[in-house]
Amino acid sequence: MPHLTHGVIPVTRKLFIKTYGCQMNVYDSARMADVLAPLGYVSSSGPDGADMVILNTCHIRERASEKVYSELGRLRKIKKARTGSNNKMVIAVAGCVAQAEGEEILRRAPYVDIVLGPQTYHRLPEMVALATRASDKRNGNGNGILDTEFPVSSKFDHLPVENSSQGISAFLSVQEGCDKFCTFCVVPYTRGVEFSRPIEQVFEEAQRLVKKGAREITLLGQNVNAYHGKNETGSEVGLSYLIERLSEITGLDRLRYTTSHPRDMDESLINSHGKVGTLMPYLHLPVQSGSDRILAAMNRRHTAEEYRNIIHSLRKARPDIALSSDFIVGFPGETEADFEATIALIKEIKFSQAYSFKYSIRPGTPAGMLNDQVDDSVKNERLAYLQSVLLEQQNDYNSSKIGKELPVLFERQGRHKGQLIGRSPYNQSVSVNDAPADLIGTIRNVKIESNLSHSLGGKVLEHGGLGSSAVNGNSL
Repeated sequence: MPHLTHGVIPVTRKLFIKTYGCQMNVYDSARMADVLAPLGYVSSSGPDGADMVILNTCHIRERASEKVYSELGRLRKIKKARTGSNNKMVIAVAGCVAQAEGEEILRRAPYVDIVLGPQTYHRLPEMVALATRASDKRNGNGNGILDTEFPVSSKFDHLPVENSSQGISAFLSVQEGCDKFCTFCVVPYTRGVEFSRPIEQVFEEAQRLVKKGAREITLLGQNVNAYHGKNETGSEVGLSYLIERLSEITGLDRLRYTTSHPRDMDESLINSHGKVGTLMPYLHLPVQSGSDRILAAMNRRHTAEEYRNIIHSLRKARPDIALSSDFIVGFPGETEADFEATIALIKEIKFSQAYSFKYSIRPGTPAGMLNDQVDDSVKNERLAYLQSVLLEQQNDYNSSKIGKELPVLFERQGRHKGQLIGRSPYNQSVSVNDAPADLIGTIRNVKIESNLSHSLGGKVLEHGGLGSSAVNGNSL
């Protein structure tokens, strides 16, 4: 990397950020780019030739750490080839793996220059300056910068205004952290306690996103429906109030939120699905298991019946709502009866899509210290069956839309000439052929003609211009 000399910053530097995991990391990566923009950093499509590479990591998925170290090994070769040149590379590891394993990363990969947690990336310019000055002395021999503290003040109070557009569909973090302490999860340890951004701060950022072209915004949080803030009278309000407030923004046609916890699905939020037209009829609500015994062992603090009651209320408020969930198979002590209870819940509720995983130990979590771990072969067998049930439900749901007209927000061009890709209100990817590119950023009625397994295919109707994507569940 070029050295900073007499306060002069090079015109441009290339920045490559590789993002792992959740949508919150996607948001964080965009904000890291914003933070570094004043230093002259511009986006690069890959690590070759980049002056700085950031791995924004996720600790949720299996073997997350090893995937990071594998990528670091590839980056080391690129960095070593440039040692001694005037174009040195700064390598940074950010996100939840960095928070959980900061010192270990610097020990195993001493060529890493910066390790920073999810709450400290607003301090990146200072870290980069320190790393740049120290690069010649370090020469890849350790003593990298480690910043994984949980600051007293929120990083959101120190971030610059967004530097670029996120596009037609944008992410907006409104809540971070978790106080739930599920026994399988590392989030409370890597993201900290639950924190909600002030309503006005969120509202102003949403307005800026819309001015830059966003027509759909997804509100993000580890437990986004635990959001709380104060309204204009100083009263405590929740996510439903924030949604209703954001729905007033001219030009914002669609709102979504993820990820939610069943314990925080209050009556006002459920009712919002029936009365706020911009709130899309789709909800991702993780349940993890259909067995009360396993739910208790997971410290989920809700029962399967309570989850069923929430779904019943949601469908009463919004009959056409599409539902998604998360499932963990093979949690310690899971019996065949426990697994069958999960399958029974899935078959009863019917999901439009879902995510499912084998349980894997996360070091430092209570579940990782349990003795009754389930054999991997049993996990594999159960997961295969569970996924077959979920896939059948997804296929049935998508097939039910064939012949229907759906308002589709077109987001980008597809891989084939004349192909456009958009999204239905129910969070389904929809592709159309022989469509003009100027439809991107608009909402058009699409006649659904085919189920393409994980997406839908259709054609744009000539009368398909829509100013809003609100749909009437009883007419679809």
